[in-house]
Amino acid sequence: MSKGGFSRPAGSFVREPAIRVFSTELRESRLQFRDGEDEKSPSFILLPTGERCNRIFICGEVTQKEKRGDQNTFYTARLRDPAGLFFLNAGSYQQEAMQQMAKINQGDFAAVVGKPGIRETPDGSIFVTVRVETITRIDKDTYLTWIDDAAEQTLDRLERFGSTDDSMKASEFYNTSTEHYRRIVYESLVAADI
Repeated sequence: MSKGGFSRPAGSFVREPAIRVFSTELRESRLQFRDGEDEKSPSFILLPTGERCNRIFICGEVTQKEKRGDQNTFYTARLRDPAGLFFLNAGSYQQEAMQQMAKINQGDFAAVVGKPGIRETPDGSIFVTVRVETITRIDKDTYLTWIDDAAEQTLDRLERFGSTDDSMKASEFYNTSTEHYRRIVYESLVAADI
């Protein structure tokens, strides 16, 4: 059975929905897991507000972009939303995303669909990145609409918090303060003047 109680035909492929999430919540995520036993099973991050995500939809201003490597070229970038920074990357395994990222400039507003991942650095620090699937230049009005949508989705997750298996797991793992995430939503909307 899939989420929502509908069964999928054997061998069918259904993309996970892209969750809207502010940068602070994504950066505070620490729990990553596979939903299944084999290596092709999807990998999820459990957000502190209690929803698993395999894909995210984020928007912001590109504050930094860098091309790295000679033979194995890849791009890294930082995307700022009202709550902070997302750390993006696109490499040779994501040719289309890498080509799209090459066309984005510092100072542009961009919309990104990507897969979040949690990495541990050699010194033991936790680093959350987004592997870009698509990146597109957008205008400021589209960015402001995304802030409003991300705020609404975050508040919806907080409204359901404690009533789903994932949110109970998040509560136990993160000791989530719902007030903290309500404040992030409020401050993001104020910063964006929405």
